[in-house]
Amino acid sequence: MEILTPDDLKDKFKDPWVAPYKKVLTMVDDDQVELVEYHPCVGGSEWMIYQYGRSSNIVKSAKRDGNKHTYITKIGKSDLDLKASFSAAGIEEVSVEGDEVKVVHAGLAGAGVGAAMCRGMAEGVKRVELYDIGGGSKVGRAAVVTPRLEKVVIGIDDTDTKEEGATWTLANNVGVELDKMGFEYLDHVTVQLYPHNPNKTQNCVAIALVFAIKPGERERLIEEARKMFKEHTLSDKTAMAILDGIKIPEKLREYAIAAKGSMITLEEAEKIGEEIGIQFVEVTGPQGKIGALAALGIYNDIKEAVKVYD
Repeated sequence: MEILTPDDLKDKFKDPWVAPYKKVLTMVDDDQVELVEYHPCVGGSEWMIYQYGRSSNIVKSAKRDGNKHTYITKIGKSDLDLKASFSAAGIEEVSVEGDEVKVVHAGLAGAGVGAAMCRGMAEGVKRVELYDIGGGSKVGRAAVVTPRLEKVVIGIDDTDTKEEGATWTLANNVGVELDKMGFEYLDHVTVQLYPHNPNKTQNCVAIALVFAIKPGERERLIEEARKMFKEHTLSDKTAMAILDGIKIPEKLREYAIAAKGSMITLEEAEKIGEEIGIQFVEVTGPQGKIGALAALGIYNDIKEAVKVYD
């Protein structure tokens, strides 16, 4: 085994067939790890999603958005049976040791190169434990070691008025500013709510902002977000709801579906939030809690989130 840092890998492997990943992040929630990778290619990486999803039984889900891969994995080991074309690459093991996450990748030919050299050069990687160098017809195996992060999702609603403003753009601008402060801004999801709500300003949507943060940074993230929304909101009804971790409680998902297809009262939202342990933050008022909570329940299902329930 050889232990190499990203700089070591860049010095050692200058081959034209090595394309560095842009960034690798790992978030931990009990027995699950969410692995986010920014691939060097825009669309060609769909092959990886397909292979990892079918080859590794510890990979619970795999999806791609542009060049961003997201894998939800269990902590543990998978007995990979690598076979060219059919199961050519996968995750062999995921473990958490203190403040580090170790993901062991294995692959045949080009997938083996990606397992070590390409991923190992990415931003966010601390080091790589290189077991076998891939390429050609060989198997490549390596452990990619990254810092342990936590996932926090902020739901936000009611920042505009009938005269001016736009919640989705304000939310994105807040996310961008928070990213500059060191919080990894992973995603922005627009969630369509009940279109016949008589209290809506126009399109009736709420927003979920998704972050990966260092342990101990949660309270600062929430406070900085609250201050920015407080400064820029145009409404006296703005509120946030906070979801910690990777998992979405089933009751929260059910609430989100209900909010897309019917009127929900503030009392109902507060009751559900209390039952499942969601933190609410009244930025300028309580009414926004209804949509903010709904955004949390369906942010990980983008196609469903944007649907209009008429």
